[in-house]
Amino acid sequence: AIYCFSGSTRKRCEVYAIKRFREAYNSEIKQRISGIQAQAYTRMGVTIRHLSQLLQKTEAKIKLLITLSDGKPDDEGDNYRDYYGIEDTRQALLEAKRDGIHPFCITIDKTAKSYLPHLYGAVNYTVIDQVAQLPLKISDIYRKLTT
Repeated sequence: AIYCFSGSTRKRCEVYAIKRFREAYNSEIKQRISGIQAQAYTRMGVTIRHLSQLLQKTEAKIKLLITLSDGKPDDEGDNYRDYYGIEDTRQALLEAKRDGIHPFCITIDKTAKSYLPHLYGAVNYTVIDQVAQLPLKISDIYRKLTT
């Protein structure tokens, strides 16, 4: 499954289904993926909780929650931009792990090493220099996730 998310304060957190678990990967899904655009803010905690609930309802031996991100948790208002955003996201990730979900983050944020170890742990993330490198890095990411 592929989902996108965006937020603008705690009153407007949105999750968009690009491909649901039972949907076939077809030309319509490819068009949805091609149409993904940046929206508002990166309010991650609520999204991780919501997607973790979806994963909990899914029959699978291993449940991975992979976040493709351009930066740290961020939102306007209620101090989410600072300490609260990091800690809310960390708590959501701890809850996911408690429920048997394995979170992993792929980011292009060059400052990610300053906060991702606190959120995901020392090895559960990777930083890529450019989005165009993602297809080339997939085998390395797959190896990290499966060893």
